Amino acid sequence: MTGGPVRSAPRFPRHPWTVFLGRRAARLAVSLGVVLTASFAMVRLVPGDPVRAALGIDASPALVAARRHQLGLDQPFPSQYRHYLDGLLHGDLGTSLVTGTPVAELVRTRLPATLQIALLAFLVTLAVALPGGLLAAVHTRDGRHPRTELAFTAVTAGLAGVPDFVLAAGLTALLAVGLRLLPVAGTAGAGSLVLPVVALSLAPTAVLVRIVRVEALKVLAEDYMRTARGKRLSPARRYLRHAAPNMAAASLTVAGSLLPAMIAGTVLVEKVFAWPGIGSAMAQSVVAQDYPVVQAMVLILGTTVLLAGLLVDVLLALLDPRTAIREM
Repeated sequence: MTGGPVRSAPRFPRHPWTVFLGRRAARLAVSLGVVLTASFAMVRLVPGDPVRAALGIDASPALVAARRHQLGLDQPFPSQYRHYLDGLLHGDLGTSLVTGTPVAELVRTRLPATLQIALLAFLVTLAVALPGGLLAAVHTRDGRHPRTELAFTAVTAGLAGVPDFVLAAGLTALLAVGLRLLPVAGTAGAGSLVLPVVALSLAPTAVLVRIVRVEALKVLAEDYMRTARGKRLSPARRYLRHAAPNMAAASLTVAGSLLPAMIAGTVLVEKVFAWPGIGSAMAQSVVAQDYPVVQAMVLILGTTVLLAGLLVDVLLALLDPRTAIREM
């Protein structure tokens, strides 16, 4: 009796976590290469002369030509790209055409401010959406309180569809200008964090709380939850010990997908609130055609988004190790 070819076992068994992390690292490297190339190319495809914009319209052609030669902008595109990559390998992000400040110094001073409001907004989203969605599911399960469910759906759908900059402008007009409860802009104490963080977190919270409610309704309908109710366990034990852990993985998966969008959303929110972060610096540099700053900020924001996605993938795999096993 003959059979098909027998596949020999691998000489060195692959550990699921090794495969998982290796594939994630390879995906990150490819994505970083795409972001790096795109950040370099996009600013050079925009019409206009950044050197002329920086020196002013009265600058002589000889001065403009000398500045372009100094920056290497008169070289072919491949040569500029090689010079750019070589600078990155040595930690050189270039120099601002407008201020003459090293871009690396600008990133060092502004990136913490962007991460501060983005991470705070993410934590606020989790702190509100996870318990909020569970409470909404408990209150409306099995068709209970249909009016509450309708109001919940309408409000969250409305908030989820409003852009960040519209929320930022509305919050400023209401809480800062109208009621004068909070600073309009700047970094004047802890109160100045409230409006940017709320503007960044409101729409993602509305999205996530809807997902959490749907996942919680599925969990509450499971047999083990009926058993827990039949044993007359306390509500806190039923929901916190049995329901919350079983809906955590799916909810955190959605939350992780929202984090990169929140980081990218800081660009407009920082501009509205004059927050001294990466986003506001990039917006100012686009107007001034300060190409080295723009490409560095795009690269930093893109890298931050990719690293945040990788971190979320690893955390989800820690919560559910089957994710790593499926990579085999």
